[in-house]
Amino acid sequence: MADCMKKQGNNIGQDVVVLHQLDRGVFTPNISPFPLKLETYLRMANIPYQNDFKNPIGPKGKTPWITLNGVNYSDSQLCLEMLAKRFHKDFSSHLSAEEQAVARSLQIMAEEHFYWLIVLQRVVYTKGKTLFQIQTSFPSILRLVMPIMVRRVKSQTQAQGMGRHTKEEAIEMGMKDLRAMSAFLGTKPYFMGEKPTEMDCSMFGILAQVVWSLPGSPFESHMNGEFVNLRSFCNRMKSKFWPDWDQCLASPQA
Repeated sequence: MADCMKKQGNNIGQDVVVLHQLDRGVFTPNISPFPLKLETYLRMANIPYQNDFKNPIGPKGKTPWITLNGVNYSDSQLCLEMLAKRFHKDFSSHLSAEEQAVARSLQIMAEEHFYWLIVLQRVVYTKGKTLFQIQTSFPSILRLVMPIMVRRVKSQTQAQGMGRHTKEEAIEMGMKDLRAMSAFLGTKPYFMGEKPTEMDCSMFGILAQVVWSLPGSPFESHMNGEFVNLRSFCNRMKSKFWPDWDQCLASPQA
């Protein structure tokens, strides 16, 4: 596998996944959609795992990454697909080719398009101020270097493309994304029907940020109105796979 890194020794049991991710957030177990996605999948698939919060950034400079039987793997989606094959946990096999294509398209819209609205809202539009509300373990020096971080992230969003639009234009694009997600979900319990699939883990990772960890965003209030079905979906996933949700949150700063 292309994402297979050098082996490293550890004392973890055979076939136990080590999930390397950021520290717990105040309102969501992770403030990044991708560790939350992967950990939700591990729970859905009943794959034994342990968390490592000390080494969140992997060989590709991204979070999360995993170690399995002494081998490191990067990228949440590639990790998920590897685990599904390794442990024979495919929750999408009942879907038709057309349904799988739709699921993939929605997931890419959420993770590769709407995700950048989360980044812009948290770092660029608010100058990073809300980050300290949702994550308490950031080092104090981050406040001092926040202007540098803001400029760096702004440059990244401009390179990606979303940051080249005005704030109003970008927010409207995000609203259209959420409107599309809400319309497709409709009254179904999960995006592809009565049973959750891998794609629901991805959508939950993204949407949970909007529901719980994007304070003051222009999208937040709509989760109680136009997009209430998306909030219900998040609560459904939370209840089903995160019965210990509250125990997995960091204590807010006093």
